[in-house]
Amino acid sequence: MLSVLALTSVVLLGIASQTTAIVVYTSWERHALVGSDVRLSCSFFSWQWTSPDVTFSWHYRPDGARDSVAIFHYGGGAPYVDNKGPFRDRLEFVGNPSRRDGSILIKNVDFGDNGTFTCDAKNPPDIAGRPSSVRLLVFEKVPVQAGVITGAIIGVVLGLLILVVAIYYLMRFLVARRVFSLSMSKHGKKGKGKEGSQQKQASFGCDGSGQAEGGSIREEETGVSQREEIGIVEQRARAPEWGCLNPDPSPGRGSGVGEAGQGSYDH
Repeated sequence: MLSVLALTSVVLLGIASQTTAIVVYTSWERHALVGSDVRLSCSFFSWQWTSPDVTFSWHYRPDGARDSVAIFHYGGGAPYVDNKGPFRDRLEFVGNPSRRDGSILIKNVDFGDNGTFTCDAKNPPDIAGRPSSVRLLVFEKVPVQAGVITGAIIGVVLGLLILVVAIYYLMRFLVARRVFSLSMSKHGKKGKGKEGSQQKQASFGCDGSGQAEGGSIREEETGVSQREEIGIVEQRARAPEWGCLNPDPSPGRGSGVGEAGQGSYDH
């Protein structure tokens, strides 16, 4: 029971500490060109509603120096700028306290402005919290950051990968299309070859029958022996394997031939 009470008290103390704490946010580092204007952002998080007594304070410590100097303060609804420090006539308040924004603008920066700027905010009753700092670096030419180079390299690699995949699928499509066209042409040639062979067989059989008919005409001129040979040729020409639909020879025709020949021989 005592352990449960102790745990509950710790949790309540943690919640109470969160409700009275304030967290200030700034950038880590800002780059600027010589003669340009740079905005230094500052905002805060608080569990309380934005108080009309909210305050913002900015301090500046040059590179190589130990101490910092106050350069700006906002309180009571009015901004106060240091008119004797290094940023006199060059510092402007551009924030919006009702939106928890305490940003400032430094104009016409120079190499001598390199240093650390610290922002502190209070939102009563939240007054406990640590300030946040941002470092200003002034260059004649703004250097390309490592993140930009890394992003560019990743973008190029992804672009090449997408291009390779697209080419691969395009080649597969073209090959499949070529194979399909070749297979269709082969099937077409086979069908035409079968039709041609059937037509050739039919015409050959009909020619044979024609020769048989021609032989029957020569039969009267040459004699009985040729008529018998023509009868055999005629039977072969009219067989089903040649594809002709000529009527079968009458069974009495061969005997008639024999009889005719015998009659002429006896005569």
